[in-house]
Amino acid sequence: MIIWVRGAGDIATGVAFRLYKSGFSVVMSDLLRPTSIRRTVCFSEAIINGVTTVEDITARFAADAEEARAILAKREIAVLADPSGETARKLAPVAVIDAILAKRNLGTTMDDAPIVIGVGPGFTAGVDCHAVVETMRGHTLGRVYHSGSALLDTGIPGSVAGFTLERLLRAPRAGVFQGVKKIGDVVQAGDVCAYVDGEPIVTRIKGVLRGLLPDGIEVFEGMKSGDVDPRCEISHCFTVSDKALAVGGGALEAVMCGLSERGYTLTKE
Repeated sequence: MIIWVRGAGDIATGVAFRLYKSGFSVVMSDLLRPTSIRRTVCFSEAIINGVTTVEDITARFAADAEEARAILAKREIAVLADPSGETARKLAPVAVIDAILAKRNLGTTMDDAPIVIGVGPGFTAGVDCHAVVETMRGHTLGRVYHSGSALLDTGIPGSVAGFTLERLLRAPRAGVFQGVKKIGDVVQAGDVCAYVDGEPIVTRIKGVLRGLLPDGIEVFEGMKSGDVDPRCEISHCFTVSDKALAVGGGALEAVMCGLSERGYTLTKE
Protein backbone atom coordinates (compact mmCIF):
# COMPACT_ATOMS: atom_id res chain seq x y z
CA MET A 1 0.00 0.00 0.00
CA ILE A 2 1.76 3.16 -1.25
CA ILE A 3 1.55 6.54 0.45
CA TRP A 4 2.90 9.65 -1.24
CA VAL A 5 4.38 12.35 1.00
CA ARG A 6 4.77 15.71 -0.73
CA GLY A 7 7.90 17.38 0.62
CA ALA A 8 10.94 15.65 2.11
CA GLY A 9 12.13 18.12 4.74
CA ASP A 10 12.45 17.35 8.45
CA ILE A 11 8.71 17.35 9.25
CA ALA A 12 7.86 15.37 6.11
CA THR A 13 10.63 12.96 7.07
CA GLY A 14 8.98 12.50 10.48
CA VAL A 15 5.74 11.67 8.66
CA ALA A 16 7.52 9.17 6.40
CA PHE A 17 9.33 7.71 9.42
CA ARG A 18 6.07 6.93 11.24
CA LEU A 19 4.43 5.50 8.12
CA TYR A 20 7.41 3.32 7.21
CA LYS A 21 7.68 1.97 10.76
CA SER A 22 3.98 1.09 10.55
CA GLY A 23 4.51 -1.03 7.43
CA PHE A 24 3.52 1.31 4.60
CA SER A 25 5.45 1.82 1.36
CA VAL A 26 6.44 5.48 1.17
CA VAL A 27 7.32 7.60 -1.83
CA MET A 28 8.34 11.23 -1.31
CA SER A 29 8.74 14.17 -3.67
CA ASP A 30 10.64 17.43 -3.41
CA LEU A 31 12.42 20.06 -5.48
CA LEU A 32 15.30 19.23 -7.82
CA ARG A 33 17.44 21.38 -5.50
CA PRO A 34 15.90 20.91 -2.04
CA THR A 35 16.08 23.76 0.48
CA SER A 36 15.81 21.64 3.62
CA ILE A 37 17.62 23.07 6.66
CA ARG A 38 18.00 20.10 9.03
CA ARG A 39 19.58 18.03 6.32
CA THR A 40 20.93 15.26 8.56
CA VAL A 41 17.33 14.24 9.30
CA CYS A 42 15.80 14.91 5.89
CA PHE A 43 15.10 12.32 3.23
CA SER A 44 15.42 15.12 0.67
CA GLU A 45 19.18 14.51 0.86
CA ALA A 46 18.61 11.43 -1.31
CA ILE A 47 17.95 13.79 -4.24
CA ILE A 48 21.37 15.40 -3.74
CA ASN A 49 23.44 12.35 -2.75
CA GLY A 50 21.54 9.48 -4.36
CA VAL A 51 20.91 7.77 -1.05
CA THR A 52 20.57 8.83 2.59
CA THR A 53 19.80 7.19 5.91
CA VAL A 54 17.91 8.76 8.80
CA GLU A 55 18.29 6.67 11.94
CA ASP A 56 17.72 3.14 10.61
CA ILE A 57 15.70 3.97 7.48
CA THR A 58 17.25 4.30 4.03
CA ALA A 59 15.82 6.51 1.30
CA ARG A 60 16.98 6.39 -2.30
CA PHE A 61 16.57 8.74 -5.25
CA ALA A 62 14.28 7.51 -8.03
CA ALA A 63 14.48 9.01 -11.50
CA ASP A 64 11.06 7.74 -12.55
CA ALA A 65 8.08 5.66 -11.45
CA GLU A 66 9.71 2.37 -12.47
CA GLU A 67 12.77 3.07 -10.32
CA ALA A 68 10.51 4.12 -7.46
CA ARG A 69 8.67 0.80 -7.58
CA ALA A 70 11.98 -1.10 -7.54
CA ILE A 71 13.15 0.88 -4.49
CA LEU A 72 9.87 0.27 -2.67
CA ALA A 73 10.18 -3.44 -3.42
CA LYS A 74 13.51 -3.43 -1.54
CA ARG A 75 11.74 -1.94 1.49
CA GLU A 76 13.35 1.47 1.13
CA ILE A 77 11.78 4.90 0.76
CA ALA A 78 11.76 6.28 -2.79
CA VAL A 79 12.43 10.00 -3.24
CA LEU A 80 11.52 11.81 -6.46
CA ALA A 81 12.59 15.22 -7.74
CA ASP A 82 8.99 15.81 -8.69
CA PRO A 83 7.48 19.05 -7.34
CA SER A 84 4.47 18.83 -9.65
CA GLY A 85 3.72 15.25 -8.57
CA GLU A 86 3.38 14.02 -12.15
CA THR A 87 5.58 10.98 -11.53
CA ALA A 88 4.27 10.22 -8.04
CA ARG A 89 0.69 10.06 -9.30
CA LYS A 90 1.68 7.21 -11.65
CA LEU A 91 2.23 5.05 -8.57
CA ALA A 92 -1.48 5.29 -7.69
CA PRO A 93 -0.97 6.03 -3.98
CA VAL A 94 -3.81 5.22 -1.61
CA ALA A 95 -3.05 8.42 0.30
CA VAL A 96 -1.35 11.74 -0.33
CA ILE A 97 0.08 13.73 2.57
CA ASP A 98 1.06 17.29 1.71
CA ALA A 99 3.90 18.08 4.12
CA ILE A 100 5.58 20.79 2.05
CA LEU A 101 4.83 23.28 4.86
CA ALA A 102 4.45 26.22 2.50
CA LYS A 103 1.78 27.70 4.82
CA ARG A 104 -0.54 27.54 1.80
CA ASN A 105 -1.84 24.89 -0.55
CA LEU A 106 0.38 24.63 -3.65
CA GLY A 107 -2.06 22.50 -5.62
CA THR A 108 -3.11 19.46 -3.58
CA THR A 109 -6.76 18.50 -4.12
CA MET A 110 -9.12 15.85 -2.81
CA ASP A 111 -8.94 14.17 -6.24
CA ASP A 112 -5.25 13.30 -5.82
CA ALA A 113 -5.94 10.03 -3.96
CA PRO A 114 -8.66 8.24 -1.99
CA ILE A 115 -7.20 9.83 1.17
CA VAL A 116 -5.71 13.33 1.14
CA ILE A 117 -4.14 14.91 4.22
CA GLY A 118 -2.81 18.44 4.67
CA VAL A 119 -0.06 19.18 7.17
CA GLY A 120 -0.12 22.58 8.85
CA PRO A 121 -1.89 25.82 7.88
CA GLY A 122 -3.14 26.40 4.35
CA PHE A 123 -5.55 23.45 4.16
CA THR A 124 -9.19 23.04 5.12
CA ALA A 125 -10.53 19.57 5.88
CA GLY A 126 -13.57 18.88 3.74
CA VAL A 127 -12.55 21.46 1.14
CA ASP A 128 -9.13 20.55 -0.28
CA CYS A 129 -8.29 17.53 1.88
CA HIS A 130 -9.95 14.96 4.10
CA ALA A 131 -7.99 15.77 7.25
CA VAL A 132 -5.47 18.32 8.55
CA VAL A 133 -2.64 17.71 11.01
CA GLU A 134 -1.66 20.46 13.45
CA THR A 135 1.98 21.65 13.34
CA MET A 136 1.93 24.45 15.93
CA ARG A 137 3.96 23.61 19.04
CA GLY A 138 1.85 23.34 22.16
CA HIS A 139 -1.17 21.46 23.41
CA THR A 140 -2.61 20.66 19.96
CA LEU A 141 0.61 19.62 18.18
CA GLY A 142 -0.08 16.53 16.06
CA ARG A 143 -3.86 16.71 16.51
CA VAL A 144 -5.98 15.62 13.53
CA TYR A 145 -8.84 17.84 12.34
CA HIS A 146 -11.57 16.31 10.21
CA SER A 147 -13.15 19.72 9.70
CA GLY A 148 -11.60 23.16 9.64
CA SER A 149 -7.95 24.15 9.51
CA ALA A 150 -4.76 24.14 11.54
CA LEU A 151 -3.80 27.18 13.59
CA LEU A 152 -2.57 30.12 11.54
CA ASP A 153 1.16 30.68 11.16
CA THR A 154 2.32 33.42 13.55
CA GLY A 155 5.67 33.93 11.87
CA ILE A 156 7.37 33.22 15.20
CA PRO A 157 8.98 29.79 15.64
CA GLY A 158 8.18 27.74 18.72
CA SER A 159 10.17 28.39 21.86
CA VAL A 160 13.15 26.12 22.51
CA ALA A 161 14.86 26.71 25.86
CA GLY A 162 13.27 30.17 25.88
CA PHE A 163 14.50 31.23 22.42
CA THR A 164 12.29 31.79 19.37
CA LEU A 165 13.40 34.08 16.53
CA GLU A 166 16.93 34.16 17.92
CA ARG A 167 17.34 30.50 16.96
CA LEU A 168 17.04 31.17 13.25
CA LEU A 169 19.75 32.11 10.78
CA ARG A 170 18.48 34.16 7.84
CA ALA A 171 20.10 35.30 4.62
CA PRO A 172 21.20 38.96 4.91
CA ARG A 173 20.80 39.49 1.16
CA ALA A 174 19.98 37.70 -2.06
CA GLY A 175 22.79 35.62 -3.50
CA VAL A 176 24.62 32.30 -3.25
CA PHE A 177 24.82 30.56 0.12
CA GLN A 178 28.15 29.18 1.36
CA GLY A 179 28.46 27.53 4.77
CA VAL A 180 31.57 27.76 6.96
CA LYS A 181 30.23 25.69 9.85
CA LYS A 182 28.64 22.25 9.64
CA ILE A 183 25.60 20.68 11.24
CA GLY A 184 26.54 19.41 14.70
CA ASP A 185 29.07 22.18 15.40
CA VAL A 186 28.77 24.02 18.72
CA VAL A 187 28.66 27.76 18.07
CA GLN A 188 28.94 30.85 20.24
CA ALA A 189 26.95 34.07 19.93
CA GLY A 190 28.66 36.18 17.27
CA ASP A 191 30.12 33.26 15.32
CA VAL A 192 29.93 33.39 11.54
CA CYS A 193 28.10 30.29 10.32
CA ALA A 194 27.87 31.04 6.60
CA TYR A 195 28.15 33.72 3.93
CA VAL A 196 25.88 34.97 1.17
CA ASP A 197 27.99 36.55 -1.58
CA GLY A 198 30.58 37.49 1.03
CA GLU A 199 28.15 38.88 3.62
CA PRO A 200 28.25 36.92 6.90
CA ILE A 201 25.39 35.12 8.62
CA VAL A 202 26.03 35.41 12.37
CA THR A 203 24.36 33.45 15.16
CA ARG A 204 22.82 35.48 17.97
CA ILE A 205 22.90 32.68 20.53
CA LYS A 206 25.12 29.87 21.79
CA GLY A 207 24.06 26.38 20.85
CA VAL A 208 24.54 23.52 18.42
CA LEU A 209 24.05 24.15 14.71
CA ARG A 210 21.09 21.85 14.03
CA GLY A 211 20.42 22.94 10.47
CA LEU A 212 22.14 24.69 7.57
CA LEU A 213 21.37 25.05 3.88
CA PRO A 214 23.57 23.19 1.39
CA ASP A 215 26.32 25.16 -0.32
CA GLY A 216 25.54 26.78 -3.64
CA ILE A 217 21.82 27.38 -3.02
CA GLU A 218 20.42 30.63 -4.37
CA VAL A 219 18.75 32.47 -1.49
CA PHE A 220 16.62 35.57 -1.16
CA GLU A 221 16.97 38.22 1.53
CA GLY A 222 15.49 36.98 4.80
CA MET A 223 15.33 33.32 3.69
CA LYS A 224 15.69 30.84 6.53
CA SER A 225 19.19 29.44 6.17
CA GLY A 226 19.98 27.70 9.44
CA ASP A 227 18.84 26.80 12.94
CA VAL A 228 20.73 26.90 16.25
CA ASP A 229 19.51 24.70 19.11
CA PRO A 230 20.30 26.29 22.51
CA ARG A 231 19.95 22.93 24.29
CA CYS A 232 23.38 21.95 22.90
CA GLU A 233 22.48 18.28 22.49
CA ILE A 234 24.52 17.24 19.46
CA SER A 235 22.64 13.94 19.17
CA HIS A 236 19.44 15.89 18.40
CA CYS A 237 20.99 16.82 15.05
CA PHE A 238 20.93 13.21 13.91
CA THR A 239 17.57 11.89 15.14
CA VAL A 240 14.03 12.75 14.10
CA SER A 241 12.72 15.58 16.28
CA ASP A 242 9.93 15.45 18.85
CA LYS A 243 7.85 17.78 16.69
CA ALA A 244 8.35 15.72 13.51
CA LEU A 245 7.39 12.54 15.36
CA ALA A 246 4.27 14.18 16.82
CA VAL A 247 3.15 15.43 13.40
CA GLY A 248 4.03 12.05 11.90
CA GLY A 249 1.86 10.33 14.49
CA GLY A 250 -1.03 12.59 13.56
CA ALA A 251 -0.55 11.82 9.87
CA LEU A 252 -0.50 8.08 10.62
CA GLU A 253 -3.73 8.43 12.61
CA ALA A 254 -5.37 10.31 9.73
CA VAL A 255 -4.30 7.61 7.25
CA MET A 256 -5.58 4.76 9.43
CA CYS A 257 -8.88 6.56 10.01
CA GLY A 258 -9.25 7.17 6.27
CA LEU A 259 -8.51 3.54 5.43
CA SER A 260 -11.03 2.31 8.01
CA GLU A 261 -13.75 4.65 6.78
CA ARG A 262 -13.23 3.47 3.20
CA GLY A 263 -13.23 -0.23 4.02
CA TYR A 264 -9.55 -0.91 3.31
CA THR A 265 -7.90 -3.81 5.09
CA LEU A 266 -4.17 -4.08 5.70
CA THR A 267 -2.83 -7.35 4.30
CA LYS A 268 0.68 -8.72 3.91
CA GLU A 269 1.97 -8.08 0.39
